[in-house]
Amino acid sequence: MNAAADFKQTQYAFAAHLRDPENQPAPSDVEDRRMQIYRDLFFNNITSLLAQTFPVLHEIMGEQRWARLIREFYSTYECHTPLFSELPKEFLDWLTEIHQTQDDEPAFIAELAHYEWIELALSLAEDIEIDAEIHRYGDLLNSAPILSPLAWPLAYHYPVHQISPEFQPDQPATQPSCLVVYRDREDNIGFIETNPITTQLLVLLGDNQNQQKTGQELLGKLAEELPNVPKQAVIQGGLQTLEQLRQKDIVLGTLA
Repeated sequence: MNAAADFKQTQYAFAAHLRDPENQPAPSDVEDRRMQIYRDLFFNNITSLLAQTFPVLHEIMGEQRWARLIREFYSTYECHTPLFSELPKEFLDWLTEIHQTQDDEPAFIAELAHYEWIELALSLAEDIEIDAEIHRYGDLLNSAPILSPLAWPLAYHYPVHQISPEFQPDQPATQPSCLVVYRDREDNIGFIETNPITTQLLVLLGDNQNQQKTGQELLGKLAEELPNVPKQAVIQGGLQTLEQLRQKDIVLGTLA
């Protein structure tokens, strides 16, 4: 084996031990006292970063369960990014797709983690230019309302926005928790609680970016999906909702 290949193998062995020191042997030519420094440094950095991104989940889990959770992620999951800022998304992917929730872990941990991560994701999201002229105070009923690309409708089985150490539901809610996370013109991030009807309206707005239907047309379509509600009531209530969404920059305005 040449020197380069030997060094690469040493690096892999070194990294494997740092990730899973209980099952992967440490390099034989490094004293354990020095290896302990590396073990603590790497693991504590990951633990601290994820605790900052998921503060409510961290507090609910407590130090022992949190350390166990992060150790499992750290030792078993192969991350696909070299960027430290993207590790929370890797952790979320692992928690959602791979991790098997333990008996002593809340069933809502994946949804809570997603809710906490979404704020970071939106803060890092790049501004998206809209290829159209927008009238900020245009007629929301007779023109085409424009949904901000930095407004994301969300729905969860658990009321994640209410979960805390004092409130930890053990069963999903009977109705989904509908939220919108958004970033306004001043780059402030906010969350608002909505309902399934408003969520459906936001979906229609998102689908309308290329169709350019008026607010009247979109609300008429929404009324068709609510046969038990008078059409005029849907349009009047929907117009008020559109105006409230515009005040928060969730609706940017209308096509000029």
